[in-house]
Amino acid sequence: MATDDTQAQFEKLSDEHYARFTTLIRAAVAEGASDVHLRAGERPRVRIDGELYEVEGPIVTEESLRSFLYALLGPDQIERFERTHELDFAHTFPGVTRSRFNLYVQQGKLCASTRLIPEVVPTMEQIQLPPVVYNFVNLPAGLVLVTGPTGSGKSTTLAAMIDYINTHRRTHILTIEDPIEYVFQQKRSMVSQREMSLDTLSYHHALRHAFRQDPDVVMIGEMRDLETMQAAITLAETGHLTFSTLHTTEAATTINRIIDSFPPHQQAQVRAQLAVSLQGIISQKLVPLKDRRGRIAAREILVCNRAVRNLLREGKVPQIFSAIQTGVEDGMITMNASLGELYRQGLISYETALKNSPDRREFVQKYGNG
Repeated sequence: MATDDTQAQFEKLSDEHYARFTTLIRAAVAEGASDVHLRAGERPRVRIDGELYEVEGPIVTEESLRSFLYALLGPDQIERFERTHELDFAHTFPGVTRSRFNLYVQQGKLCASTRLIPEVVPTMEQIQLPPVVYNFVNLPAGLVLVTGPTGSGKSTTLAAMIDYINTHRRTHILTIEDPIEYVFQQKRSMVSQREMSLDTLSYHHALRHAFRQDPDVVMIGEMRDLETMQAAITLAETGHLTFSTLHTTEAATTINRIIDSFPPHQQAQVRAQLAVSLQGIISQKLVPLKDRRGRIAAREILVCNRAVRNLLREGKVPQIFSAIQTGVEDGMITMNASLGELYRQGLISYETALKNSPDRREFVQKYGNG
Protein backbone atom coordinates (compact mmCIF):
# COMPACT_ATOMS: atom_id res chain seq x y z
CA MET A 1 0.00 0.00 0.00
CA ALA A 2 2.86 2.35 0.88
CA THR A 3 4.38 1.68 -2.53
CA ASP A 4 1.13 2.62 -4.27
CA ASP A 5 0.88 5.81 -2.23
CA THR A 6 4.48 6.74 -3.06
CA GLN A 7 3.88 6.13 -6.76
CA ALA A 8 0.72 8.25 -6.67
CA GLN A 9 2.57 11.09 -4.95
CA PHE A 10 5.38 10.89 -7.51
CA GLU A 11 2.93 11.00 -10.41
CA LYS A 12 1.10 13.96 -8.87
CA LEU A 13 4.37 15.84 -8.39
CA SER A 14 5.44 15.00 -11.94
CA ASP A 15 2.14 16.34 -13.28
CA GLU A 16 2.63 19.55 -11.29
CA HIS A 17 6.12 20.03 -12.72
CA TYR A 18 4.85 19.37 -16.26
CA ALA A 19 2.03 21.87 -15.80
CA ARG A 20 4.38 24.53 -14.42
CA PHE A 21 6.91 24.33 -17.25
CA THR A 22 4.19 24.06 -19.90
CA THR A 23 2.68 27.26 -18.52
CA LEU A 24 6.11 28.89 -18.81
CA ILE A 25 6.44 27.79 -22.43
CA ARG A 26 2.93 29.02 -23.22
CA ALA A 27 3.79 32.43 -21.72
CA ALA A 28 7.05 32.53 -23.71
CA VAL A 29 5.14 31.87 -26.93
CA ALA A 30 2.67 34.64 -26.06
CA GLU A 31 5.60 37.05 -25.58
CA GLY A 32 7.06 36.18 -28.96
CA ALA A 33 10.10 34.39 -27.54
CA SER A 34 12.23 32.22 -29.81
CA ASP A 35 13.99 30.21 -27.09
CA VAL A 36 13.59 29.17 -23.47
CA HIS A 37 16.60 28.26 -21.30
CA LEU A 38 16.09 26.07 -18.23
CA ARG A 39 19.00 25.46 -15.87
CA ALA A 40 18.89 23.79 -12.46
CA GLY A 41 19.63 26.30 -9.71
CA GLU A 42 18.65 29.36 -11.76
CA ARG A 43 15.55 31.20 -12.93
CA PRO A 44 14.37 30.48 -16.47
CA ARG A 45 15.45 32.79 -19.28
CA VAL A 46 13.72 33.56 -22.55
CA ARG A 47 15.16 34.99 -25.76
CA ILE A 48 13.05 37.74 -27.31
CA ASP A 49 14.24 39.57 -30.44
CA GLY A 50 17.69 38.08 -29.99
CA GLU A 51 18.22 39.08 -26.35
CA LEU A 52 17.96 36.98 -23.17
CA TYR A 53 15.68 38.01 -20.30
CA GLU A 54 15.39 36.40 -16.87
CA VAL A 55 11.88 35.31 -15.92
CA GLU A 56 10.60 36.42 -12.54
CA GLY A 57 9.55 33.61 -10.25
CA PRO A 58 10.99 30.61 -8.43
CA ILE A 59 14.37 29.09 -9.19
CA VAL A 60 14.30 25.89 -11.25
CA THR A 61 15.22 22.87 -9.15
CA GLU A 62 17.07 19.82 -10.45
CA GLU A 63 14.19 17.59 -9.34
CA SER A 64 11.47 19.60 -11.06
CA LEU A 65 13.42 20.04 -14.29
CA ARG A 66 14.35 16.37 -14.51
CA SER A 67 10.76 15.33 -13.77
CA PHE A 68 9.43 17.62 -16.53
CA LEU A 69 11.99 16.60 -19.15
CA TYR A 70 11.85 12.88 -18.45
CA ALA A 71 8.07 13.01 -18.87
CA LEU A 72 8.75 14.00 -22.50
CA LEU A 73 11.23 11.17 -23.18
CA GLY A 74 11.08 7.47 -23.86
CA PRO A 75 13.19 4.97 -21.90
CA ASP A 76 15.81 4.74 -24.68
CA GLN A 77 16.22 8.52 -24.76
CA ILE A 78 16.59 8.71 -20.98
CA GLU A 79 19.24 5.98 -21.06
CA ARG A 80 21.12 7.76 -23.85
CA PHE A 81 21.07 11.09 -22.03
CA GLU A 82 22.22 9.61 -18.73
CA ARG A 83 25.05 7.86 -20.57
CA THR A 84 26.20 10.73 -22.81
CA HIS A 85 24.88 13.88 -21.04
CA GLU A 86 23.71 15.13 -24.48
CA LEU A 87 20.34 14.73 -26.19
CA ASP A 88 18.40 16.38 -29.01
CA PHE A 89 14.68 15.76 -29.37
CA ALA A 90 11.46 17.55 -30.29
CA HIS A 91 8.10 17.63 -28.57
CA THR A 92 4.72 19.13 -29.44
CA PHE A 93 2.71 20.90 -26.76
CA PRO A 94 -0.77 20.67 -28.35
CA GLY A 95 -2.34 24.03 -29.01
CA VAL A 96 0.81 25.84 -27.82
CA THR A 97 3.93 25.12 -29.86
CA ARG A 98 6.35 22.53 -31.09
CA SER A 99 9.73 22.68 -29.36
CA ARG A 100 13.21 21.48 -30.20
CA PHE A 101 15.10 20.54 -27.04
CA ASN A 102 18.81 20.17 -26.43
CA LEU A 103 19.61 18.65 -23.05
CA TYR A 104 23.09 19.02 -21.60
CA VAL A 105 24.97 19.26 -18.31
CA GLN A 106 27.09 22.18 -17.14
CA GLN A 107 29.03 22.14 -13.87
CA GLY A 108 27.15 18.99 -12.95
CA LYS A 109 23.73 20.63 -13.34
CA LEU A 110 20.94 19.67 -15.72
CA CYS A 111 20.15 22.20 -18.46
CA ALA A 112 17.75 22.44 -21.37
CA SER A 113 17.83 24.81 -24.31
CA THR A 114 14.46 24.95 -26.05
CA ARG A 115 13.73 26.42 -29.49
CA LEU A 116 10.06 27.30 -29.93
CA ILE A 117 8.72 26.31 -33.35
CA PRO A 118 5.29 27.46 -34.60
CA GLU A 119 2.82 24.64 -35.11
CA VAL A 120 1.83 26.14 -38.47
CA VAL A 121 4.49 26.38 -41.19
CA PRO A 122 4.73 30.01 -42.38
CA THR A 123 4.35 30.74 -46.08
CA MET A 124 7.08 32.15 -48.29
CA GLU A 125 5.02 35.33 -48.54
CA GLN A 126 4.75 35.67 -44.77
CA ILE A 127 8.52 35.55 -44.28
CA GLN A 128 9.01 37.85 -47.28
CA LEU A 129 11.17 35.62 -49.45
CA PRO A 130 12.05 37.46 -52.68
CA PRO A 131 10.67 36.41 -56.10
CA VAL A 132 13.87 34.62 -57.18
CA VAL A 133 13.35 32.01 -54.44
CA TYR A 134 10.20 30.86 -56.24
CA ASN A 135 12.51 29.81 -59.07
CA PHE A 136 14.44 27.60 -56.63
CA VAL A 137 11.35 25.74 -55.38
CA ASN A 138 10.15 25.04 -58.93
CA LEU A 139 13.43 23.49 -60.08
CA PRO A 140 13.39 19.81 -61.09
CA ALA A 141 16.79 19.12 -59.53
CA GLY A 142 19.84 20.74 -57.99
CA LEU A 143 21.23 21.88 -54.63
CA VAL A 144 19.82 24.89 -52.76
CA LEU A 145 21.39 25.96 -49.46
CA VAL A 146 20.11 28.19 -46.67
CA THR A 147 22.90 29.50 -44.46
CA GLY A 148 23.39 31.78 -41.49
CA PRO A 149 24.39 31.80 -37.82
CA THR A 150 22.44 29.99 -35.11
CA GLY A 151 19.03 31.57 -34.60
CA SER A 152 18.92 33.27 -38.00
CA GLY A 153 15.72 31.59 -39.16
CA LYS A 154 17.27 28.97 -41.45
CA SER A 155 14.83 26.23 -40.40
CA THR A 156 11.85 28.53 -40.94
CA THR A 157 13.01 29.59 -44.40
CA LEU A 158 13.65 25.97 -45.35
CA ALA A 159 10.25 24.89 -44.01
CA ALA A 160 8.43 27.62 -45.95
CA MET A 161 10.14 26.51 -49.17
CA ILE A 162 9.39 22.84 -48.57
CA ASP A 163 5.75 23.56 -47.76
CA TYR A 164 5.42 25.62 -50.95
CA ILE A 165 6.46 22.52 -52.89
CA ASN A 166 4.12 20.44 -50.74
CA THR A 167 1.27 22.80 -51.65
CA HIS A 168 1.93 23.30 -55.36
CA ARG A 169 3.69 20.20 -56.72
CA ARG A 170 2.94 16.47 -56.85
CA THR A 171 6.18 15.05 -55.48
CA HIS A 172 7.62 12.79 -52.82
CA ILE A 173 9.38 15.00 -50.27
CA LEU A 174 11.86 13.23 -47.99
CA THR A 175 13.25 15.08 -44.97
CA ILE A 176 16.09 13.85 -42.77
CA GLU A 177 16.34 15.81 -39.54
CA ASP A 178 17.84 15.78 -36.04
CA PRO A 179 15.24 16.21 -34.65
CA ILE A 180 12.17 16.88 -36.80
CA GLU A 181 11.29 20.53 -36.34
CA TYR A 182 8.33 21.64 -38.44
CA VAL A 183 5.80 18.86 -39.05
CA PHE A 184 4.34 19.01 -42.57
CA GLN A 185 0.73 18.11 -43.31
CA GLN A 186 0.54 16.30 -46.65
CA LYS A 187 -1.07 18.38 -49.39
CA ARG A 188 -0.36 17.71 -53.07
CA SER A 189 2.89 15.98 -52.16
CA MET A 190 3.65 12.89 -50.15
CA VAL A 191 5.92 13.81 -47.25
CA SER A 192 8.22 11.40 -45.40
CA GLN A 193 9.97 12.86 -42.34
CA ARG A 194 12.77 10.81 -40.80
CA GLU A 195 14.36 11.62 -37.45
CA MET A 196 17.79 10.62 -36.19
CA SER A 197 17.76 7.71 -33.72
CA LEU A 198 13.98 7.35 -33.96
CA ASP A 199 13.68 6.51 -37.68
CA THR A 200 17.29 6.05 -38.82
CA LEU A 201 20.73 5.53 -37.31
CA SER A 202 22.49 8.53 -38.85
CA TYR A 203 22.41 11.11 -41.64
CA HIS A 204 24.83 9.00 -43.63
CA HIS A 205 22.75 5.85 -43.17
CA ALA A 206 19.52 7.64 -44.16
CA LEU A 207 21.06 9.31 -47.19
CA ARG A 208 22.59 6.08 -48.42
CA HIS A 209 19.12 4.54 -48.57
CA ALA A 210 17.32 7.69 -49.79
CA PHE A 211 17.98 6.86 -53.44
CA ARG A 212 15.75 3.77 -53.20
CA GLN A 213 12.86 5.62 -51.54
CA ASP A 214 11.86 7.37 -54.80
CA PRO A 215 12.13 10.97 -53.56
CA ASP A 216 11.79 13.97 -55.84
CA VAL A 217 12.77 16.48 -53.16
CA VAL A 218 15.18 15.81 -50.29
CA MET A 219 15.64 18.13 -47.33
CA ILE A 220 18.69 17.47 -45.12
CA GLY A 221 18.45 19.32 -41.82
CA GLU A 222 22.14 20.20 -41.78
CA MET A 223 25.23 19.30 -43.82
CA ARG A 224 27.39 18.37 -40.84
CA ASP A 225 30.29 16.48 -42.33
CA LEU A 226 32.01 15.33 -45.51
CA GLU A 227 29.77 12.28 -45.94
CA THR A 228 26.60 14.34 -45.68
CA MET A 229 27.95 16.95 -48.10
CA GLN A 230 28.94 14.31 -50.64
CA ALA A 231 25.53 12.64 -50.40
CA ALA A 232 23.73 15.97 -50.87
CA ILE A 233 25.81 16.80 -53.95
CA THR A 234 25.24 13.33 -55.40
CA LEU A 235 21.48 13.55 -54.80
CA ALA A 236 21.39 16.91 -56.59
CA GLU A 237 23.46 15.52 -59.47
CA THR A 238 21.18 12.52 -59.92
CA GLY A 239 17.94 14.42 -60.49
CA HIS A 240 16.76 15.29 -56.99
CA LEU A 241 15.94 18.81 -55.76
CA THR A 242 18.00 18.93 -52.57
CA PHE A 243 17.85 21.47 -49.75
CA SER A 244 20.09 21.82 -46.71
CA THR A 245 21.67 24.31 -44.30
CA LEU A 246 25.13 25.37 -43.16
CA HIS A 247 26.29 27.67 -40.37
CA THR A 248 28.05 30.08 -42.73
CA THR A 249 27.43 33.78 -43.27
CA GLU A 250 27.86 34.37 -47.01
CA ALA A 251 27.87 32.52 -50.32
CA ALA A 252 31.62 32.45 -50.96
CA THR A 253 32.31 31.24 -47.41
CA THR A 254 29.68 28.53 -47.85
CA ILE A 255 31.27 27.23 -51.05
CA ASN A 256 34.73 27.27 -49.48
CA ARG A 257 33.44 25.43 -46.41
CA ILE A 258 32.10 22.63 -48.60
CA ILE A 259 35.21 22.36 -50.78
CA ASP A 260 37.61 22.55 -47.82
CA SER A 261 35.78 19.71 -46.08
CA PHE A 262 37.16 17.32 -48.71
CA PRO A 263 40.73 16.03 -49.00
CA PRO A 264 42.93 18.13 -51.33
CA HIS A 265 42.96 15.49 -54.05
CA GLN A 266 39.13 15.59 -54.26
CA GLN A 267 38.60 19.35 -54.18
CA ALA A 268 38.87 19.96 -57.92
CA GLN A 269 36.23 17.29 -58.51
CA VAL A 270 33.93 18.79 -55.86
CA ARG A 271 34.25 22.23 -57.47
CA ALA A 272 33.26 20.68 -60.79
CA GLN A 273 30.31 18.92 -59.18
CA LEU A 274 29.12 22.14 -57.51
CA ALA A 275 29.46 23.99 -60.82
CA VAL A 276 26.84 21.61 -62.21
CA SER A 277 24.55 20.92 -59.23
CA LEU A 278 24.51 24.08 -57.10
CA GLN A 279 21.50 26.26 -57.93
CA GLY A 280 21.51 28.91 -55.25
CA ILE A 281 22.49 30.02 -51.75
CA ILE A 282 20.35 32.10 -49.39
CA SER A 283 22.50 33.56 -46.59
CA GLN A 284 20.49 35.35 -43.95
CA LYS A 285 20.48 37.03 -40.57
CA LEU A 286 17.64 38.37 -38.42
CA VAL A 287 17.79 42.07 -37.52
CA PRO A 288 15.49 44.05 -35.16
CA LEU A 289 12.67 46.11 -36.60
CA LYS A 290 12.60 49.87 -36.11
CA ASP A 291 10.47 51.29 -33.28
CA ARG A 292 8.64 48.02 -32.60
CA ARG A 293 9.21 44.51 -31.42
CA GLY A 294 10.13 41.75 -33.81
CA ARG A 295 12.88 40.95 -36.30
CA ILE A 296 13.11 40.68 -40.05
CA ALA A 297 15.48 38.71 -42.27
CA ALA A 298 18.17 40.42 -44.34
CA ARG A 299 19.35 38.08 -47.08
CA GLU A 300 22.25 37.72 -49.49
CA ILE A 301 21.15 35.62 -52.47
CA LEU A 302 23.40 33.86 -54.94
CA VAL A 303 21.92 32.45 -58.15
CA CYS A 304 24.18 30.08 -60.04
CA ASN A 305 24.11 31.60 -63.49
CA ARG A 306 26.64 30.88 -66.23
CA ALA A 307 29.18 33.36 -64.84
CA VAL A 308 29.06 31.83 -61.36
CA ARG A 309 29.40 28.29 -62.74
CA ASN A 310 32.49 29.33 -64.72
CA LEU A 311 34.02 30.85 -61.58
CA LEU A 312 33.39 27.60 -59.71
CA ARG A 313 34.99 25.49 -62.44
CA GLU A 314 38.03 27.75 -62.54
CA GLY A 315 38.40 27.82 -58.74
CA LYS A 316 37.81 31.59 -58.57
CA VAL A 317 35.50 31.46 -55.56
CA PRO A 318 36.62 34.88 -54.15
CA GLN A 319 35.22 36.51 -57.30
CA ILE A 320 31.71 35.20 -56.61
CA PHE A 321 30.90 38.26 -54.51
CA SER A 322 31.48 40.47 -57.56
CA ALA A 323 29.17 38.18 -59.53
CA ILE A 324 26.45 38.75 -56.92
CA GLN A 325 26.93 42.52 -57.17
CA THR A 326 26.48 42.44 -60.94
CA GLY A 327 23.77 39.75 -60.98
CA VAL A 328 20.81 41.94 -60.04
CA GLU A 329 18.89 41.00 -63.20
CA ASP A 330 19.10 37.34 -62.17
CA GLY A 331 17.67 38.16 -58.72
CA MET A 332 20.97 38.26 -56.84
CA ILE A 333 21.46 40.66 -53.95
CA THR A 334 24.30 41.37 -51.54
CA MET A 335 23.78 41.58 -47.78
CA ASN A 336 24.56 45.30 -47.85
CA ALA A 337 21.95 45.86 -50.56
CA SER A 338 19.37 43.86 -48.59
CA LEU A 339 20.07 45.84 -45.41
CA GLY A 340 19.99 49.07 -47.39
CA GLU A 341 16.60 48.22 -48.87
CA LEU A 342 15.17 47.43 -45.42
CA TYR A 343 16.55 50.78 -44.19
CA ARG A 344 15.07 52.68 -47.16
CA GLN A 345 11.69 51.10 -46.51
CA GLY A 346 11.83 52.32 -42.91
CA LEU A 347 11.72 48.76 -41.53
CA ILE A 348 15.06 48.96 -39.72
CA SER A 349 17.13 51.84 -38.39
CA TYR A 350 20.33 53.09 -39.99
CA GLU A 351 22.24 52.01 -36.88
CA THR A 352 20.89 48.45 -37.16
CA ALA A 353 21.76 48.27 -40.85
CA LEU A 354 25.28 49.56 -40.27
CA LYS A 355 25.86 47.26 -37.29
CA ASN A 356 24.93 44.20 -39.36
CA SER A 357 26.75 45.26 -42.52
CA PRO A 358 29.59 42.96 -43.64
CA ASP A 359 31.30 45.98 -45.26
CA ARG A 360 30.53 49.16 -43.34
CA ARG A 361 32.67 51.42 -45.50
CA GLU A 362 30.77 50.40 -48.61
CA PHE A 363 27.46 50.79 -46.78
CA VAL A 364 28.28 54.34 -45.69
CA GLN A 365 29.43 55.24 -49.21
CA LYS A 366 26.14 54.02 -50.67
CA TYR A 367 23.64 55.02 -47.99
CA GLY A 368 25.34 57.98 -46.30
CA ASN A 369 25.78 58.57 -42.58
CA GLY A 370 22.17 58.11 -41.61
